[in-house]
Amino acid sequence: MEVNQLPDIAHKHGTPVLVVDHDVIRQNYAAFKKHLPKVQVYYALKANPEPEIVRTLYRAGAGFDVASMPEFMRVYENIKHLPAAEQQDFIWDKIIYANPIKPKETLLALDQYKPLVTYDNPSELEKIHHYAPHAGLVLRLQVPNTGSMVELSSKFGCDPGEAVDLILAAGRLDLEVEGLSFHVGSQCTNFENFVQALNLAAAVMQEAKSRGHEMKIIDIGGGFPVPYDRHVKPFEDLARKINAELERLFPAEMHILAEPGRFLVATAAMSVARVIGKAVRNGKRCYYIDDSAYHTFSGIIFDHCQYHVRAFKQGETEICTVFGQTCDGLDTISHSEELPLLEIDDLVYAENIGAYSCASATSFNGFPPARVVHVNL
Repeated sequence: MEVNQLPDIAHKHGTPVLVVDHDVIRQNYAAFKKHLPKVQVYYALKANPEPEIVRTLYRAGAGFDVASMPEFMRVYENIKHLPAAEQQDFIWDKIIYANPIKPKETLLALDQYKPLVTYDNPSELEKIHHYAPHAGLVLRLQVPNTGSMVELSSKFGCDPGEAVDLILAAGRLDLEVEGLSFHVGSQCTNFENFVQALNLAAAVMQEAKSRGHEMKIIDIGGGFPVPYDRHVKPFEDLARKINAELERLFPAEMHILAEPGRFLVATAAMSVARVIGKAVRNGKRCYYIDDSAYHTFSGIIFDHCQYHVRAFKQGETEICTVFGQTCDGLDTISHSEELPLLEIDDLVYAENIGAYSCASATSFNGFPPARVVHVNL
């Protein structure tokens, strides 16, 4: 989809609108598989749970990483409505419940599916033992998150020094630990995080094997970076490092999983908004648009992401501030956008806004989230 097609979509559907291009999703999935051919993709649903995206990625061959029972059912509901020929190969081990902390009610509901679930502490083991004894377990390790946009190691993951004890503790409860997982942090631009994490996981696996427990799964998580700007190193460079470490550290029969979310959908969407107000404040031109940091631009708040607002109109530009439509002063989309002189009802757009945008949008101030339009399904 080209940028010049966006105004027609906005005029047809109104603004604000988020346009998701499924050709790009398929291209991103193909690129991931090309550069990491040994890795099974489990799409992290939290990045963007739109039903159409679930169906596109399932058809492409992906599994799913879910973090709640509603996400689990979102996958199930969208697969079961596909034609029988398309869903016949669906098996529950194409879903991993990768939230290490789960309510007991969730575990009870999951147990019938004999799911693959993560854990990282003794208390969680006890819950799984009582409420989901048929689950397969993956132990999540704490690994370095230096240089990642969203750090996760302070919230999840056991100390690697405690890992084998947690694996053996599971065995005493008649639970099977099938593998290890880690997450280097979202939008990881420090590729050494992956190298260190893989080496930590290999050391834990080796120690566990020496104590009588051999595992068959390594889940390398997410964090695969999106080219939001020119400073992000190419994914191919990261893939070369990961492939080399996988070949060096793990046997050929090891099952390798990954949980890309942002990587698959961020570049697949663009948003269009309309200028609804303008002012000059302290000598600086300001524009107000009919979207906000509580809606499509919610990644500014929840994902530490900065999106650039562009104009369709040509002309000499100046540095402007762009505000969202709500009455909260926090609702500032950018203080430094280069824009031409715009008028009320002019359209603006943002690229690479498919991840953690509509997924975390709210109805704050009574404004509904943007309409989502899917193209190239």
